[in-house]
Amino acid sequence: MSEPLRLGIAGLGTVGVGVVKIVRKHAALLEARAGRPVTISAVSARSRGKDRGVSISDFAWEDDPVALAKRDDVDVFVELMGGENGPAKAATEAALAAGKDVVTANKALLAHHGQALAEQAEAAGRSIRYEAAVAGGIPVIKSLLEGLAGNQISRVMGVMNGTCNYILTRMESAGLTYDQAFAEADGLGYLEADPQLDVGGIDAGHKLSILSAIAFGTQVDFDAVELEGIGAITIEDIRAAADMEYKIKLLGVAQMTGRGLEQRMSPCLVPDSSPLGQLQGGTNMVVLEGDSVGQIVLRGAGAGEGPTASAVMGDIVDIARGIRLPVFGQPATGLRNVPAARAAVPAPYYLRIQLQDKPGALAKIARVLGESGISIDRMRQYGHEDTTAPVLIVTHKTTRSALEQALAGFRETGVVEGEPVAIRIEAV
Repeated sequence: MSEPLRLGIAGLGTVGVGVVKIVRKHAALLEARAGRPVTISAVSARSRGKDRGVSISDFAWEDDPVALAKRDDVDVFVELMGGENGPAKAATEAALAAGKDVVTANKALLAHHGQALAEQAEAAGRSIRYEAAVAGGIPVIKSLLEGLAGNQISRVMGVMNGTCNYILTRMESAGLTYDQAFAEADGLGYLEADPQLDVGGIDAGHKLSILSAIAFGTQVDFDAVELEGIGAITIEDIRAAADMEYKIKLLGVAQMTGRGLEQRMSPCLVPDSSPLGQLQGGTNMVVLEGDSVGQIVLRGAGAGEGPTASAVMGDIVDIARGIRLPVFGQPATGLRNVPAARAAVPAPYYLRIQLQDKPGALAKIARVLGESGISIDRMRQYGHEDTTAPVLIVTHKTTRSALEQALAGFRETGVVEGEPVAIRIEAV
């Protein structure tokens, strides 16, 4: 009988418990698929006595995850604690230094330290696998690393935070304000302890930076991701978008341009008939575009015990099979450090302007757009609200710099109330 692959699991929250359940439930299946037994030697978590719904009495206990990472009876260190620094980083580095492979669900750790960790792992001949760090149960990392290895990737795009998608779809389906939908999501336990990680686009931005590194052969550069959350989206924007056959999504987009790598996580309008436009609730979707394969759409559960633990186990089985790949698909020392390109690709935009009810007000707005080199595709003016009226404009393709010039010009006209809203319209 082959020697078992022995796991040390740090972190027994939702995902860690899910991994324990799969190892116990599918022991025979895992052995058949991996070619060797998969067992758990030891675990570590904040509290030993907490009732997790599964017994951990069969496993050795370590208070310190770094000590767990160094144990002689651990072949693979499974890091499920989270956090970009602290114990997660220290224990991962200790595991690699001790000759262990690492499986992690920690997107923040990789987004901030992925390059250094990849270099350490590859210098030691070890693997870091992280399917669970991006889009939960969707095998998007494996698709990029393996299935699409023969393609030059032109664009990576997707809805990568289920909480934001839940909030936006609930606003539309139930006519809720942003604050009402936010409170509902919070009540259901969908939000992180720091909600800004979700609604501010940070969590999804971490994921996008990881996918970009694989897709374009670049060093992970989370700091270069343009981040804009969903907090400014109103029910009026959602209704107006629907009126023009669009849906609003927190959309991540990465593409290589002549000026560098464009990475942005921001609210966008997408056609309501597109796969992204039809995405409901907490589901994730990632769209990959390659020169040979065309467009691939991957859809599934982006979080939760079962889907995320499933992704962790897929990585563990690959390691058990002896499959070793560079962390980001190419040797880490050869990954390029490319400049960031801020919204370099022209696109149409949706504009919502609260216009004062004055003669010639609309003409002033049109003149500002013209002076900025922006042409109007569609325009709608809705009923008056006291002394103002909302005006919705869809522009033809324009650059971000031209748009910013126009937005500044609007403020100088003296006929605009409040801040104009500008949302990019993404071709999908």
